[in-house]
Amino acid sequence: MIVVRDLFHIQPDQMKKAKELLGEGRAILRSQGYATLRAMTDLTGEYYTLVLESEYQNLAEFESATKTVQSNARWQRFYPKLRKLILGGRREIFTLVE
Repeated sequence: MIVVRDLFHIQPDQMKKAKELLGEGRAILRSQGYATLRAMTDLTGEYYTLVLESEYQNLAEFESATKTVQSNARWQRFYPKLRKLILGGRREIFTLVE
């Protein structure tokens, strides 16, 4: 099992809007294979951080879900709305230790 975290640094005056967009984005992601999807915002560390966390059986499953969602027309209409709020970010992938 792997855990994927996408960390986004949001423009300070746009965090509220980013959180409002989450419902639409999460619905699209879930419909396209992102089975587990948690959203978190910072309490400590770098300010205005939005984290999306998902779990997959392996990297192949993650890659497949990513390709599927990126080719989805709803996602292609949605993502530019979120992207214009993002200053930068990174992806972290971990092996889940049980």
